[in-house]
Amino acid sequence: FCGIGAAGAHDEVVELSQKLNAPVAYSFRAKMDIQYNNPNEVGMTGLLGIPSAYHAMHEADLILLLGTDFPYANFIPGDCTIVQIDTKPERIGRRAKVDVGLCGDVKHTLQALLPLLSQNADSTFLGEQLEFYGEVKKKLQTYVEDTGETGDIHPEYVSACIDELATDDAIFTVDTGMSCVWGARYINATGKRKMLGSFNHGSMANAMPHAIGAQLSFPGRQVIALCGDGGISMLLGDLATIVQYKLPVKIVVFNNRSLGMVKLEMQVAGLPDWQTDMYNPDFAIIAQGMGMKGYTVTDPAGVKPALQAAFAHDGPALINIMTDPNALAMPPKLEFEQVKGMALSMGKLMLNGRMDEVLDIVKSNYKHIKDVL
Repeated sequence: FCGIGAAGAHDEVVELSQKLNAPVAYSFRAKMDIQYNNPNEVGMTGLLGIPSAYHAMHEADLILLLGTDFPYANFIPGDCTIVQIDTKPERIGRRAKVDVGLCGDVKHTLQALLPLLSQNADSTFLGEQLEFYGEVKKKLQTYVEDTGETGDIHPEYVSACIDELATDDAIFTVDTGMSCVWGARYINATGKRKMLGSFNHGSMANAMPHAIGAQLSFPGRQVIALCGDGGISMLLGDLATIVQYKLPVKIVVFNNRSLGMVKLEMQVAGLPDWQTDMYNPDFAIIAQGMGMKGYTVTDPAGVKPALQAAFAHDGPALINIMTDPNALAMPPKLEFEQVKGMALSMGKLMLNGRMDEVLDIVKSNYKHIKDVL
């Protein structure tokens, strides 16, 4: 399992995985540096991850933590051998029960280790995990193929379109919240792309200021901000900053008219959502008033043309996409308490006369049934 500390050791990680016939999982921060040209990768685990990485780690006898102390304590198995390599000794064993701790640079440590290892001839475990990963990717694709309806475009489809149309060396910034989930799952690495977010602190409204800094630092590269409507509404004044400094930042607003992550957390906790709905202005008109290109998309068929036009424009642009407020992000491992909490929340909504909202949630997420079964 690779964290950001393994970012400079891509080739060594791939060589190690092929020598051991071992699957490779990674954190969100490490995705752009580890996923590409990696035949044994099985995706992310953690809060934004997918089932395949979680499954591989829980089926393993040995886990190598490379450049990470694994912040998601609920997602790491407690019945296997764990080896951790980190440059900071105080982080070794901080969150996981480590059997062997090595203090050192991941790249240099693996370079010293690889000549001492013999080729593992048994690829059974790897084959099983890659097959499972293949099924997970098929399920993720079904969410893309179901593009949604007018006014309720599925955010998975929007993210997949961004991934397809962005340049190979694009810099992505993601807001904390649901737009972070869609970016984590559907923006793929090329070896040149970068992803920035408030990964340590989880601050809201970070995507646009991150994009400003990234564009000033790398004026020749495409910079795309994946913003939530709750996030961008906190810093609308910085649209003027982008125009003033002539920064060709592309801002994609996942406008689900709600604080989506807060709403989901409340539902999982068994609470009917309260004060999570947003009354939004027309962000595209505000962008135009600031002096940049502005597009509003309400129909799935208009997503790609709007993104293409915005990305081709040589100045700043904002694309306001009306996404489905009821789209759920399923965790890598669905726990009984989460199902119980969601059922309790739906029951309270019905008792409070909000049956129409319950039906909308079910209608928007029928595709997740295959994740539960």
